[in-house]
Amino acid sequence: MTESRKCQVLVVGAGPGGYVAAIRAGQLGLDTVIVEADRAGGTCLIRGCIPSKAIIHAAERFEALQQHASDGGHMGLSVIGEPVVDMAALVAWKDSIVERLNKGVKGLLKGAGAELVKGWATFKDAKHCVVDTTDGPMEIEAENVIIATGSSHIDLPFMPCDEEFILSSTGALELDRLPKSAAIVGGGYIGLELGCALAKLGTEVTVVEGLDSILTIVDKELRRPLEIWLKRHGVTVHTNALARGAEIKGKGAARKVQLNFEKGGEEHSIKVDKVLVTVGRRPNTKGWGLENMGVRMDVSGRFIRIDRQCRTSSPGVYAIGDVVGEPLLAHKASAQGEMVAEIIAGLEREFDKVAIPAIIFTEPEIVSVGLSPDEAAERGEQIVVGKFPLAASGRALTIEAEKTGGFIRVTARESDHVVLGIQAVGSHVAELHGEFVLALEMGALLEDVAGTVHAHPTMAEAFHESVLKTLGHAIHLT
Repeated sequence: MTESRKCQVLVVGAGPGGYVAAIRAGQLGLDTVIVEADRAGGTCLIRGCIPSKAIIHAAERFEALQQHASDGGHMGLSVIGEPVVDMAALVAWKDSIVERLNKGVKGLLKGAGAELVKGWATFKDAKHCVVDTTDGPMEIEAENVIIATGSSHIDLPFMPCDEEFILSSTGALELDRLPKSAAIVGGGYIGLELGCALAKLGTEVTVVEGLDSILTIVDKELRRPLEIWLKRHGVTVHTNALARGAEIKGKGAARKVQLNFEKGGEEHSIKVDKVLVTVGRRPNTKGWGLENMGVRMDVSGRFIRIDRQCRTSSPGVYAIGDVVGEPLLAHKASAQGEMVAEIIAGLEREFDKVAIPAIIFTEPEIVSVGLSPDEAAERGEQIVVGKFPLAASGRALTIEAEKTGGFIRVTARESDHVVLGIQAVGSHVAELHGEFVLALEMGALLEDVAGTVHAHPTMAEAFHESVLKTLGHAIHLT
């Protein structure tokens, strides 16, 4: 027998967009159901942002231990004996964090009064779906629907991920043994974040990128410190190189995977323990009945078309997060989810953000908020730019953040000094993004930041100094 359920709000997908939407809708007194086929938290919490950052942190700790265990130690601190990586234990620690956060999300949904249904939803029309649950089918009729189905990694048809030798990012986060060697197909932020972590743990890493540069989403100046770090840590980078396939070679424990790629018109191959494929992500728009909902797609045909309130072309149906297009970021999805819940509750809201911060957790970290100097110039802006190196920051020196050649760069309009963009590269700069994005959202002038007292000694002082440099009078820089 099919169970029936009516609700005011039905959220499909319990990722960072969906679960935030459901929690906010519940807080606002709306009868809310959220459907998730996997665990609450979505890709970001279960197999993306959170677990990858846990492994990145562990890799940083291991690298530090190696420094202290080296001949003569480091900072006057020595560790006796060679540090050892227990990959299975590391992954178990990572999993404990994921499990804790998963339980936390479920608790928050319950506390807000939202009903979490585990199962796969298939839509018959815009407001009706059937959910396959372990207890049998459940038919749900909703007054409002929020599509938050997220995205999945892109498989290469000629080199599908088997998660044993050829890994997606998901498989890379579940390794039970540290590979001695690994090749990463795709030099974007996902592959490079994991590549930096593996290199710190002791894996010999090779990157194969089809474009003429790695990390093309940021400009050359921001990329440069990362490129230097990769070279210093023995990471081989092949650009203008196209992967052509992979073959498993050898027998038993000696088996390796041979990655074949083309570069400069010539065929090349390398044998490694693992190949990690990180060539991008695609929106989850198939397999659950989107075609039955009367929803229009954007001009690319890949993403769901929405307006500034995340409304689709089907009345009462909203879409948020990765399924609506770039940037494919968890915090964008969360902001949209909260907004949509409030719109359904009758509040006046629209998604009109000046800037959405982007952070890349490589070594060094890279932060970008707003426009780069080139982007501002392309828009016809007359600009002033100031840059302050972390090597001139006392706090950066005390935490060795200056070793990566990092800096903070500010771009402002020349005529009125409105801040248009802020970028930073260096160790520990990710946590500065809040001040950056707040400055842009509040429409800050250079003088607003310059006149704000920043505590000493902190990394945030470098932002203050970069603004002073833009105005032409940095204190700690000649």
